[in-house]
Amino acid sequence: MNSNDPELDGKYLGTISKDFVKVADTLKESSYQIRKAGFEFPIFAIAKDSISIGQLLLGKDDLGLDWNYYASYLEEFVQRELIATEREDVFKGNYKDPDEYCCLFVVDREFTKFVYIPYPVD
Repeated sequence: MNSNDPELDGKYLGTISKDFVKVADTLKESSYQIRKAGFEFPIFAIAKDSISIGQLLLGKDDLGLDWNYYASYLEEFVQRELIATEREDVFKGNYKDPDEYCCLFVVDREFTKFVYIPYPVD
């Protein structure tokens, strides 16, 4: 789960970063609300196409974005076997502070990857 993966940097990081500036405040607030509801590990799935992970939070066409953003959390990922039960503790150990970082699950055809992006500092 290295966010410095060269393939990710080249192909994805530019469009993700461009979007992230526009959506960071919404994602940060959603992360807070998810945790307030009792789910400790918010995850935002992002995809250029429609996917069935979590609830659609921000549609790319609505806001002129490159990606659709879906709000979810660790329990759904385990339940749907996107994260194996035996890998759950590893995921929790790698999870970065949700007040400082946004956990994105990038979905692009056959490619999926977890990426942590720091929220902009006010």
